Amino acid sequence: MDFDLWAFILDNLEAAGVIGGYVSISIVGFALISLAAKDKTKGKSQIGPKWAQPIIGALFGVIPGCGGTIVVSSMYKNNKISFGGLFAAFITTLGEGSFVLLGASDEADVTANLTAFAIVNAVGFVVGTILGYTVDALGYKANPDKLLKNIIDEHNYQSEKDNAFGQLIVEKYGFYLILAMSAFLLPGSIMALWGGGIESLESISVWVAITLTAGSVLYFLINKFVNKGHSCSPQEGLKTTLIHSVADITMVVSYVFLGLFVCNFIIDVLVGPEKFNQWMTSSTIAVVLIAAAIGATPGCGGMIAVATAFVTISNFPMAALIAAAIATSGDGIFPLLAENKKDGFIVTVSGFAVACIVGLTSLAIGI
Repeated sequence: MDFDLWAFILDNLEAAGVIGGYVSISIVGFALISLAAKDKTKGKSQIGPKWAQPIIGALFGVIPGCGGTIVVSSMYKNNKISFGGLFAAFITTLGEGSFVLLGASDEADVTANLTAFAIVNAVGFVVGTILGYTVDALGYKANPDKLLKNIIDEHNYQSEKDNAFGQLIVEKYGFYLILAMSAFLLPGSIMALWGGGIESLESISVWVAITLTAGSVLYFLINKFVNKGHSCSPQEGLKTTLIHSVADITMVVSYVFLGLFVCNFIIDVLVGPEKFNQWMTSSTIAVVLIAAAIGATPGCGGMIAVATAFVTISNFPMAALIAAAIATSGDGIFPLLAENKKDGFIVTVSGFAVACIVGLTSLAIGI
């Protein structure tokens, strides 16, 4: 068959950009809420009673993105929450993959995404809480001073060490351009929640979405490899909060584009839609196990890829999404592996095992 590579690339750039419009709303909104509430946990010896620590950690874990787990990490470092609470937060979190479920595209239904987001978080909350209580009951303790200091440092935004060109892109030109394109797509994204749209802006919105994706990929690469900035550190001030939000937006959009490109290429070109749908319905157990393995890979990329597959591939099992969500640990696994390989191995392997059990159980009961 004839395959137009350029048209294929543009279609995936547009789809990722449309999702980026919703991602921008979610990330900026939650970042501003976190900024407004940043002082709530200061000056307290411990957050809540000892028996409630896993529940508190799980509640922070369900907050979209990595902000909740960073707050819990800070509390744990200062002995304000137990290790069970910390563990519950990391089991519960979807990381940046949550923003994909809070988004939508022509291929994904907003209501269905929000339903999936609620279901996955509910299952994760229950599993995370139970495991948190189990860990506290067993008396297991990691080294909070060593682990959490590195989590904070690993994500710290070191602007004074940045390359001048990278800093200019991250803090000025690219920063304002990404925000401007996100703001332009905002009205259409909000109206789409109710099935509406702005007909007069449809044609230009397509190109803005395409440009948003292309610009996000460029921004993400410059920020990661030239500027060496990080996007998950809690910082003071509106400007720095928005800089981190833009870094989060570009990272998610970049991974979404990569996930869309790979998934659609496999489905539409290498395999074929009919054969792929047949495989999806006949090998659901394999899909669940593969999703758990992808989710267990360090960082947010694996969870974003699975979430992207869920919102774009028909018949993708909810159980596979749940398995990936349970398995993912987000970026917090990197300092753990660097400083304490044994604990990093235990967390990764046990998380993957629990994810497989929960995913297969969800599949068996029809979730």
